[in-house]
Amino acid sequence: MSDPGGADGHGGHGGDGGHGGSLAPLPEWLLPVQEGAASITADHLTRFTPPADGSARLGAVLMLFAEGAQGPELLLTERAHDMRSHPGQVSFPGGGLDPGETAVQAALREAEEEVGLEPAEVRVFATLPDLWLPPSNFAVTPVLGWWAHPSGVHIASRDEVHAIHHVPISELLDPTHRVTVRHPRGYQSPGFMIGPDNDVILWGFTGGIIAKLFDFLGWTQPWDETRVRDLPDYMLAADPRPTPGLLDIEDEPDRPHEDI
Repeated sequence: MSDPGGADGHGGHGGDGGHGGSLAPLPEWLLPVQEGAASITADHLTRFTPPADGSARLGAVLMLFAEGAQGPELLLTERAHDMRSHPGQVSFPGGGLDPGETAVQAALREAEEEVGLEPAEVRVFATLPDLWLPPSNFAVTPVLGWWAHPSGVHIASRDEVHAIHHVPISELLDPTHRVTVRHPRGYQSPGFMIGPDNDVILWGFTGGIIAKLFDFLGWTQPWDETRVRDLPDYMLAADPRPTPGLLDIEDEPDRPHEDI
């Protein structure tokens, strides 16, 4: 599968997601992602799969691909630094499903609420398998979208979003931007350094999906896993869990939608 670094329904995955099918076709560099989504399984992404009894709550995140000034990119948000859960964490737009919503509808709605994304501009071309988050019993569907003609985004909810990051995939693949992120309780996970100065840590749920997907596609380049970065204090201020996990979601009982 080609490397893009130098290139100009809930529970299902692969194929078009039923939204924006008439929009611009996918660029060549994104075709391996579409093909990979059709064959990837939850085991490739995480060791946690939703319980068979259907008791898990449902959530979705939007993994939005676009063509930026530096080539292929992903849209990510940095959560507000004073949030009760995961302050400052870099994430995909997303949250819990409202009654009657599909994963695609929820992911697009959350992106519109958080960063003002126009849903009609997005071609949903695949979904990844559901990922189960045991601490909160959420089954989260990553929704993959292509943003052919971006009209721009902005921070639509300052209570939720501190910053918006248009992250070049070439930078995510650059071994010098890869780190092992260490939580003070001893937990470690793969991570990335992003942002204009490459000083913002991407890890956890979002970093795990990106790292595992790149591994599956054969895009990952060898990197120094002994390069360790500790989480900054602002990311730890509201962490109530005794053992943080790679894939995690927190309840926000005073909010209408759970944040991913």
